[in-house]
Amino acid sequence: MVFERLKKIICEYIEIEDNEFVAELSFVEDFGFDELDMADLSMDVEDTFEIEVTEEALEQLETVGDLVKFIENNIR
Repeated sequence: MVFERLKKIICEYIEIEDNEFVAELSFVEDFGFDELDMADLSMDVEDTFEIEVTEEALEQLETVGDLVKFIENNIR
């Protein structure tokens, strides 16, 4: 499942309880991610899911749920 795999990746950057990790969490507001964090995350996502995350796409991804949908729509 994409959500669970993504959660493992994100938990490498932040500490969060399993029951608190939900799709509505914002990368900037809830996790405090900056542009560098998002770039690092996108590289991990690209490696894990074997997809490309363009800079334009990355700018549109505000929540965990947004990223899950993006991954699901781009997995071959």
